Amino acid sequence: MKFLTPSIAWWIGGAIVLVTLVKWRVHTRYAATTTVRWLRASRFRASGLRRLPFLALAVAIALLGVALMQPVIPYSQAEVQSRGLDIVLLLDLSSSMQEVMGSGQMSPTQAESSAKHGRTRLEAVKGAIRSFVRNRHDDRIGLVVFSDNAYVVAPLTFDHDYLLHYIDMVDDKILEGEGQTAIGDGLALANFVLAKQATADSHNHQVVVLFTDGETNRGRDPIDVLAESKQADIRVHMIGVDLEREVKQKPAVQALMSTIKQNGGRYFSADSERDLTSASQTIDQIEKGLLVSHVYVRDVPVYQWFAIPALVALCAAMGLRTIPYFIDQT
Repeated sequence: MKFLTPSIAWWIGGAIVLVTLVKWRVHTRYAATTTVRWLRASRFRASGLRRLPFLALAVAIALLGVALMQPVIPYSQAEVQSRGLDIVLLLDLSSSMQEVMGSGQMSPTQAESSAKHGRTRLEAVKGAIRSFVRNRHDDRIGLVVFSDNAYVVAPLTFDHDYLLHYIDMVDDKILEGEGQTAIGDGLALANFVLAKQATADSHNHQVVVLFTDGETNRGRDPIDVLAESKQADIRVHMIGVDLEREVKQKPAVQALMSTIKQNGGRYFSADSERDLTSASQTIDQIEKGLLVSHVYVRDVPVYQWFAIPALVALCAAMGLRTIPYFIDQT
């Protein structure tokens, strides 16, 4: 608590001292009697209770003085504005996504044995995507899938329940009749979605997260499309979903990984469901929206805390004066 006009305290203090002096001079009385020797043994004083009206008046003046000093409590209020990202999840739906997660690192015999029990790569990716979406409360997120061609499943939206519903609907039948891997076409469509729905705040706040388990064998060259992404300030991250060892070593795949890193993105190798979840969580941590905080400081007046008790004390002093016991006798 602080006071806006603390100098009034000197005036209030002087008034209280003045009233006390006047009270003492006016009401000091002497008695004369011929029986002084009888009173010498003991002195008789008026009860201290008779001073209650004066004490109540002094309290009222003191409280009123504090109220006149304009007491306030400094109060700060922070306004936080959140500006999220525009994120397109780019999901590979080629035929190899129906293989069991982890089979890329197994021998043919092991892969055949685990096919009866494990989840497919697509199912594992969908689980990681669901967790990612649930953690991104302030972002607009869209979903693009691709195989021979690329398709928009959900445009950028804040309605994440709607998005999760469409993620659940994605399965191996959605692109039936296709089966190849057109990563370049998928990236191009993701860029188009981000450009089409861009806002004034979208610059440098656009991200593409690519989930794929293979190499490009159809459509545009993804290296050329990544150059377009960089020019548009779109960051691209890639999660290699259970890529086979031979695929990882191919020059085209190595070039794709290298270009993504050079353009400011990250590459993650996810050979298991745990790796896939960890990669999604890492992207969630490094891709954060902007929080803008404004702090407003204002003074909250609290003079009523003292003015109201002062009024009560003044009324009490006046009320006590109406009782004969407290009336001064001259």
